[in-house]
Amino acid sequence: MADTIFAKIIAGEAPCHRVYEDDHVLAFLDVFPICRGHVLVIPKEPAERLDQLSDESSAAIGRVLPRLCRAVVAATGAVDYNVLQNNGAPAHQAVMHVHFHIIPKYADGSGLGVGWKAAELDPDAAPELLASISAALR
Repeated sequence: MADTIFAKIIAGEAPCHRVYEDDHVLAFLDVFPICRGHVLVIPKEPAERLDQLSDESSAAIGRVLPRLCRAVVAATGAVDYNVLQNNGAPAHQAVMHVHFHIIPKYADGSGLGVGWKAAELDPDAAPELLASISAALR
């Protein structure tokens, strides 16, 4: 895995404003926040993409993510928030280490803005897609 800023933070070679830490997970304030309270949650395991992360690290993040969201909401007063996770540069991943963003959404509209161009599922193509995804799970 590439030597990223997150790897340096985990190794103690770069500073961060730690919000939470355990054996598998580190959470800290984003130094380039979209808004106040923007927190990054990373596994200590080196993995660039979520599909490369072990079940153990994934479970550890899953256990702590809701607690971190509650803490961000309590600390910021924002009722709403986004949890964002990108995989690969074309999907807007800037640091090639798995990470989740917790981004408060405030009443004034500040926070993450998302454009979502939804389409309708093609009912003729759905069975083949479903079979392919199901087969990949086995």
